[in-house]
Amino acid sequence: MRKVITLVATLCDLCSQAEWRQSGHNLKTVKRLFRKAQKLKRSTSVDPVKIAQREQVILLAHLEYIDVAKGFLAKAHDTITKYNGGGIIAIALISAIKEYMAHADRQIDQIDRRVIKGETIPHNEKVFSIFETHTEWISKGKAGVPVELGLKVCVLEDQYGFILHHQVMQNQTDEQVAIPMVKQTQDAFPELSTCSFDKGFHSPGNQQELPKFLDLVVLPKKGKLSQKDKEREYSEDFINARHQHAAVESAINALEVHGLDKCPDHGLHGFKRYVSLAVLARNIQQLGVILRRKHLATMARKEKFKQAA
Repeated sequence: MRKVITLVATLCDLCSQAEWRQSGHNLKTVKRLFRKAQKLKRSTSVDPVKIAQREQVILLAHLEYIDVAKGFLAKAHDTITKYNGGGIIAIALISAIKEYMAHADRQIDQIDRRVIKGETIPHNEKVFSIFETHTEWISKGKAGVPVELGLKVCVLEDQYGFILHHQVMQNQTDEQVAIPMVKQTQDAFPELSTCSFDKGFHSPGNQQELPKFLDLVVLPKKGKLSQKDKEREYSEDFINARHQHAAVESAINALEVHGLDKCPDHGLHGFKRYVSLAVLARNIQQLGVILRRKHLATMARKEKFKQAA
């Protein structure tokens, strides 16, 4: 509603009209009603009368909120219909206004269903950002930061610390990208023969298919292990490869520290471009680390030779 009101007011200014001259007051009205509904908490009393009274207060606050929003939306619709032929800038503004009005209509519908009708909104209908609509709710299951908003990124790193391949996971889970990641990496690096995965990548299909592409698949199984699974996961090769897997955590941390913790670019294309640049920067940094180590080793040998001479 904030974007609808401000953009419609801008459109009226562009067309030298004063229909929305009180846009600032309108914004304050919407915000006040939003805060009022937001701050109301359900009663913790055991008295059913008090619980019912509190529920009624919450219901009336939300009804007032969405009624006012509907009124502003109806007025905005009349305004954009009236000034639909006002030039390129006006057309661009109207297009943006219609997009935000659609978001407002969806949110009003969800408030009505959730608060007034008592329905549960399915997860796939929820929008976590009207500006970056590709944003997903990521359940990390970790203490301190159980959830995050954004998109998951899968990376495949070699034994030297270079990221060979990455994939932005849009509406995908770990087990769905395991096989595509291996195939796409082998297209560029055919010598890839061993790969270690987290437990999250496990699925019966992955356990069967990945050995067709790799000589050694280090993919821990979820749940209780059978005798055959124990023999596989307790083998020396499996354990050695599993120990090396921890190195990828440093690459993930480095990507976060060097910019990927928060993406400043807009849109899904901008997000993917920013991820690619972050991976490139990480690989350049890793190359610099290796060259510096070689330089320091060379300097140490020269110093040792001078002292021996």
